[in-house]
Amino acid sequence: MSTKHSKAAAAFLKNKAQEKWQDETLWMVRHKRDIQRDTLPEWEDLRQLGHDIKRYNVTHLDELLVQFEENAKKNGVVVHWAKDAKEHNEIMYNILREHGVKKFVKSKSMLSEECELNDYLIERGINVIETDLGERILQLMKLKPSHIVLPAIHIKREQVSECFHEKLGTEKGNSDPTYLTRAARKSLRQDFITADAAMTGGNFAVASTGEIVVCTNEGNADMGMSCQKLNICSVGLEKVVPDLDAVGVFTRLLARSGTGQPSTTYTSHFRKPTKGGELHFIIVDNGRSDILANKDHVKTLNCIRCGACMNTCPVYRRSGGYSYTYFIPGPIGINLGMLKNPQEYSDNVSACSLCLSCSNVCPVKIDLGEQIYRWRQDLDKLGKANREKKLMCQGMSLVMNGPKRFNTALAFAPIANKLPRFMMYNSLNAWGQDREMPKFASETFNSWWKKQIKK
Repeated sequence: MSTKHSKAAAAFLKNKAQEKWQDETLWMVRHKRDIQRDTLPEWEDLRQLGHDIKRYNVTHLDELLVQFEENAKKNGVVVHWAKDAKEHNEIMYNILREHGVKKFVKSKSMLSEECELNDYLIERGINVIETDLGERILQLMKLKPSHIVLPAIHIKREQVSECFHEKLGTEKGNSDPTYLTRAARKSLRQDFITADAAMTGGNFAVASTGEIVVCTNEGNADMGMSCQKLNICSVGLEKVVPDLDAVGVFTRLLARSGTGQPSTTYTSHFRKPTKGGELHFIIVDNGRSDILANKDHVKTLNCIRCGACMNTCPVYRRSGGYSYTYFIPGPIGINLGMLKNPQEYSDNVSACSLCLSCSNVCPVKIDLGEQIYRWRQDLDKLGKANREKKLMCQGMSLVMNGPKRFNTALAFAPIANKLPRFMMYNSLNAWGQDREMPKFASETFNSWWKKQIKK
């Protein structure tokens, strides 16, 4: 199996200060999630309800999507359907081209990352401006997000200060967060005012009302969509929910799980075009129908993109978002990458300790860790199983399938405690590269137990 993730993680771990800082920062967010959970006695009931609503959505997509389209059209919205990323980008570009758009402001959208929309539009002469602060920082630095909710979590404020000094002309060496935020706000305000069109992603598409609901903490989606006459929302087809009651359930789960807040600062509803303007909705498949047909992994369509699985994952926290080869990192990204292309993204399935903490914190009860385990069982069939691990498993199987061989091995195991260090700690011992090996007990449990019985 490819070692792309392990090599990238090893490079990340060389910077011990960065590793420690990322680990502690994300664990702080996880801890805030736990505090919010404990304020709601009905938390587990909410999780189960969120799970059940999502399962209903997925099994009734044909009805809900048609209902959503019908009600959106009644509201004066132009609805488009895209079968894949290429078609989504073409639809977006054609809308912008027909209106002569040269400057385009975007609210955060992981779907646009999935479709590589920015590069597509920039190549065709459109100036694309990310307006989420984290996304804007990364755009100026020419970097990709390392987290789906906290895209610039890996960037220190000193780095932001250097970037803003170069790109926005801010005071050199001033890394005060308030100063940097105000500088970004001043720059983006002009972009909002002078842009020709705006877009946002969407957290929920409400079938009963034909509107899209967007949850943000900065209000940038509202600014973009309020200042322009031409507005576009792009959503994956799994984002559809039956009604506003369902939205109420998910908004109680979303921010608490993702950032440890009772709710996001802004929960915005986009239902009708502005007076004299146009509102377009693009509903995107891009492989989601294939996931729907995959009974072992269909629950990934439950995901509400809160990022809780990343915040709790011990591997993600200690290896960084860029060590994953799929554009979404962490437990949900491992599963989505394998569903997208198992041959290309199989290296990520080793980035999991199978602690199942991701499954335990998921607000809609996706069995993330269990799904990763199932993917591991398929690696040999995919021709991606690690040869050394296969050889080790065959050797262990030979020993453990025979009681005499097993007990003999245990009896001789303490010899390892007395071997020269170079024989135990070498390139063949991956575990020992960063850890001390446990000491074998001088007496086996079986031997001890037999003595106790005789007594």
